Amino acid sequence: MNEQRFRWRNRQLREHTAVIDGKLAPTKLIKQTTYLNVYLKQWVNGHIWIYNDRIVYTGKELPANLDGTEVIDGRSTYVVPGYIEPHAHPFQLYNPHTLAEYAAQTGTTTLINDNLMWLFLTKKGKAFSLLEEFMNLPASMYWWARFDSQSALREEDKAFFDDQVLPWLEHDAVIQGGELTAWPDVLYGGDDQMLHWMQETKRSRKPLEGHLPGASEQTLVKMKLLGIDSEHESMTADEVISRLSLGYQTGLRYSSIRPDLPDILKGLKAKNYTHYDHMMYTTDGSTPGFYREGLINLCIKIAIEEGVPEMDAYMMASYQPARHFGIEERVGSILPGRVAHLNFLSDPKDPTPLSILAKGEWVKKDGEVVGESTKIGWVKNDISPLKLDWEMTDEDLQFSMPIGMEMFNDVIMKPYAIDIDASVEKIPDHLDEAFLTLMDRDGEWKVNTLLKGFTNSLGALASSYSNTGDLILIGKSREDIKLAFARMKELGGGIVLVNEGKVVFELPLPLAGVMSDLPMEQLIKEEARLKKHLKSFGFAFEDPVYTLLFLSSMHLPFIRITPLGLMNVKKKEVLYPSIMR
Repeated sequence: MNEQRFRWRNRQLREHTAVIDGKLAPTKLIKQTTYLNVYLKQWVNGHIWIYNDRIVYTGKELPANLDGTEVIDGRSTYVVPGYIEPHAHPFQLYNPHTLAEYAAQTGTTTLINDNLMWLFLTKKGKAFSLLEEFMNLPASMYWWARFDSQSALREEDKAFFDDQVLPWLEHDAVIQGGELTAWPDVLYGGDDQMLHWMQETKRSRKPLEGHLPGASEQTLVKMKLLGIDSEHESMTADEVISRLSLGYQTGLRYSSIRPDLPDILKGLKAKNYTHYDHMMYTTDGSTPGFYREGLINLCIKIAIEEGVPEMDAYMMASYQPARHFGIEERVGSILPGRVAHLNFLSDPKDPTPLSILAKGEWVKKDGEVVGESTKIGWVKNDISPLKLDWEMTDEDLQFSMPIGMEMFNDVIMKPYAIDIDASVEKIPDHLDEAFLTLMDRDGEWKVNTLLKGFTNSLGALASSYSNTGDLILIGKSREDIKLAFARMKELGGGIVLVNEGKVVFELPLPLAGVMSDLPMEQLIKEEARLKKHLKSFGFAFEDPVYTLLFLSSMHLPFIRITPLGLMNVKKKEVLYPSIMR
C-alpha cells in the first residue's frame, strides 16, 4: 500500500534519492515543459522527474539513467499542480469513491472530506478501515472531524456520536476540526465539551473551520479568539474582506445552492482588492449535476474570466489550501518531495486538463480517461443495502400537529399554522401542502407534520437519504406513501417517487441507503431525471436533493423536523416531540 498521504517508508526514501544519483531510473520523465513554481510564483521551463507516486526533481537537469522510463514530451503543455477541494461533502448521493475518481479526471486530485455520514452509518473501526482503502484511490483523501451532528439527536444516539469525536480527531487522516455548525452552543450556550474538542484540535496542530453565515464582526472576533482558523460562508466581497482582515483563511464558494464566486470576485475587483494569498475555492458538496464539467477547474476558469491573475487563480486552487492545512510538503506544488499530482494544460487560460497524472499514474491522457476503477470493500465494512425489518402501518400516517413547515427556498423552512383537514386520504392538488414524516430507520419513532411548497400533485416520495440517515416520507396520498415506502424497502434504500399507485422514478442507494454506487456520469443523469419529475409535480425550487438532506439540519433557520421532534431552531426548543411507535 502506498504511504503518500502522510509519509514514505525508509526504503522508498532511499530509492527516491538513488534516482537523483542515477542508480535508479525515474518511472516518468516530463521533458522540456513549462510548469508553475508556486514558491517563485513563476512559469519555469525545465524537466520533471517522477518515481512511482512522487516528484523527485524539477529543474534544468536530465536524469543519467532512463532505463525503463516513460518519457513524456512536454513542449506543448503547461503543467500545474493538481487542484485541491478543501471542503468536500462526499455523500451527496455519490460516495467518496465515485466522487474522488470523477474529481481526479477533471484535475481535482486532493479532497478534504466531511466525515459526518460515517458517524451515523458505521462504527469507527469500520470507518477507519475504509479510510485506509481510500488511500488506493487516485485522489489524495483527507478528512475532517465533526464536533456536532447538525441535527438534534436522541440521547443514546448523541452519546454514540460524542464518543467518536476524539478518536476521529486523533486519526492521522484527519487534518481539520469542524466544520463547526453548532458554534452558537459554544459561544452562547456554554458548551464546554465542544470547546474542549476545539482545544484538542489546536493541541494537535490542526486548523479549525467555522460555519458563520452572516456573522457580525463581533461574532467573527469572538470565534477567532475561541480558535477558528477558516470560514467559507462569505456571500459577498465585503464578507470576504471582513474575514481576511481578522486572519481567517477564507473559502470562496461556487456551489449548487450558493454559486457566489463570480459576484464575490466582481466585488473584490471593484474594491481594487488584489491580494489572494489566504483565499481558496470550494464547491461545498454540490449535488451531482453541478459537477457536469468538473470541480475546482470551473472555479479557476471563473477567476481568470473575472480578472484574477493566472498565477493567483491556480495557487488558490493548490498551494493556498495546502499551506493552510499544513500539507504543503505533500501536495499543492510541483517541487521535489510532493505527490505527483500534475495537470497538463494546452493553455494557462483553460484550467481543464487535457492530461492528468494522479499519484504518478495517468487518469486522463490526451483527453481520454484511462485506468481502471478502484475496488472498495463496502460490505465488509458494514456499508451494505438498508435492511428494514419492520412494516409501516396506517397508524404511522396520522397527522394531527397544528404547526407545519413552509419552504422559503430549497433549505430554509418557516413555521406555519395548519388550517386544512389533515385526516383526509389525499390532500387536494389545488393545495401546495403534503404529508411529511421523519421516521427512525430502526422503526422506533416518528414525527408527522405537513410540508408546504414541496409539491402540488405528487402522490409520494420516500427517501432513505437524509442528514441523519433516517427515513423521509412526503406526499399527498397515504396509499402512495405506503407504496413508496414498500418499494424503497425492497431496493435496500433509495429515493422512490409514486403517483396514482405507480412508481414513476426510483434511484437505488445500496450503500447504507444513503449513497449510490453508480459512476458519477450516470448518477448525474439520474439526478437530472429526479429533478425533472419533481418539477413536473410542482417543486418550485432548484435543488431537491439538498431539501431532503437539510430537513432535519439544525444549523439552518427556522424550523426543522428532527429525531427529537419538530423544533424551533433559534430557541432549540422541541415544539412537538417525536412519538414512539
